[in-house]
Amino acid sequence: MPDLIHQFIARSAQASPDAPALLFKDKCFSYEQLLRTVESCANALLGLGIEPGERVAVYLPKQPEAVFGLFGAAAAGACFVPINPLLKPRQLAHILPHCNVRVLITSITRLEMLSDVVATCPDLHTIVVVDERLPEDSSALPQTLLTYDAFCGSASAKHEPHRRIDTDMTAILYTSGSTGNPKGVVLSHRNMVAGANSVASYLGNRPEDRILAVLPLSFDAGLSQLTTAFAVGASVVLMDYLLPRDVIRAVVRYGITGLAAVPPLWNQLKDLEWPAEAVQSLRYITNTGGAMPVPTTHALQRTLPNTLIFLMYGLTESFRSTFLPPDQVNVRPDSMGKAIPNAEILVINEAGGECAPREPGELVHRGALVSLGYWNDPEKTAERFKPCPVQPAQIPNIELAVWSGDQVMKDEEGYLYFISRKDEMIKTSGYRVSPTEVEECAYASGLVAAAAAVGPPHAGLGQAILLLVTPGADIGGREDLEAAVLAHCRRELPNFMVPSIIVVRSALPLNQNGKIDRRALLDEYSDIFQVVPA
Repeated sequence: MPDLIHQFIARSAQASPDAPALLFKDKCFSYEQLLRTVESCANALLGLGIEPGERVAVYLPKQPEAVFGLFGAAAAGACFVPINPLLKPRQLAHILPHCNVRVLITSITRLEMLSDVVATCPDLHTIVVVDERLPEDSSALPQTLLTYDAFCGSASAKHEPHRRIDTDMTAILYTSGSTGNPKGVVLSHRNMVAGANSVASYLGNRPEDRILAVLPLSFDAGLSQLTTAFAVGASVVLMDYLLPRDVIRAVVRYGITGLAAVPPLWNQLKDLEWPAEAVQSLRYITNTGGAMPVPTTHALQRTLPNTLIFLMYGLTESFRSTFLPPDQVNVRPDSMGKAIPNAEILVINEAGGECAPREPGELVHRGALVSLGYWNDPEKTAERFKPCPVQPAQIPNIELAVWSGDQVMKDEEGYLYFISRKDEMIKTSGYRVSPTEVEECAYASGLVAAAAAVGPPHAGLGQAILLLVTPGADIGGREDLEAAVLAHCRRELPNFMVPSIIVVRSALPLNQNGKIDRRALLDEYSDIFQVVPA
């Protein structure tokens, strides 16, 4: 059994060297080819003098060189940092120096945007561009610049990888964060190996699977598409889609059996036509990055009657935490499920004890998937990573659990239900309101395609509820839709949960991982109730 994350590739290459591992457009890399390419990248990094645990950043779309760089860094004994390709120079100006990146793998186009940023990164000594040529003005940069081919051929001798063990760090994933700069979550080999084995076990992944990777590789669930596939010798199709229809076309073209997405994408995919070939090939789908609206789940069940639906919950600090088995989706479609294999999920009240059934509390995750903390941020690490609350008093507090900040409850059978993030709860007229519950009500109306509830400040109420929606049905103009949704909310919700204002928009902003960006909406509408009488 592999102890280190890159060893999955070597094991699969030994078992089935000619099996397809990685597909991109018209290219296909077998496991033997993937292994050789990853080893070549690792050797090149060692030839550059990369030291154990030093950071190698990859700032690319989903393309083969991104995968080679990530797993090549792990194979060398370094630490990889996948950077979301949607991020702009301002965010990289924080990330690159924050984790002291030594080598950056990117493209000419992206490097041209970063010229001012990389000039101020003292630890960065080498930049590798995946193009066939170097930028024309490369002499102005203080780093050594190499094309990818020159990089792979730069090592004149075979170098021995640094010795690493399973508790050594191998990746830093930067979370989008609700406030301030992104935080770098440090993952060990053990975290990633345990996570891949756990997810692959409950999804029933097997070598015949072909997984479509549409989520960013900088997103823990997106990276999991690679690790779970490599763990069982399955194949992964890399894709950056422009339109939701492109996803369905890819399912047909490649015979996809597994697809993971976030709720905003599923909300779009559910209304599209799925060809018979896609319906036949798709063995399972998963949801992550937020609660799946129940009407969306039901629509997907009708469209994909033979496809297993796994509703999942996770946070970057512990990779994955819970899943709802497909046989429970009709029984309790609003549940997060139970703990994934090799994890324990606790619901803890403010007194530090375990909650009784139906009692709200904070979700606490313990086990092999709990990450090492936040890079270069001991204060935030201490806030989130704390002693396990069920550790026996006779044993020193040596086990740390991750305290999610998410409010949940469990029922009498142990199934978990999401209530809200602590910092997203809306406190209005003395009541605490879950934005998720307001959004679910809007979705249940059948009138909206997307919904987000936020709580801007209000002089009389403390916070008031603002509901932002995009049209999902043609019932007239914006005023007609606002009135119809408001009437539905008034019918379904207690008075204190009814939105004070409903705003119809053509689209809702998404963060770098494809989730609805409530923080951006709250900032945009922070003064909307200043002109509304209390």
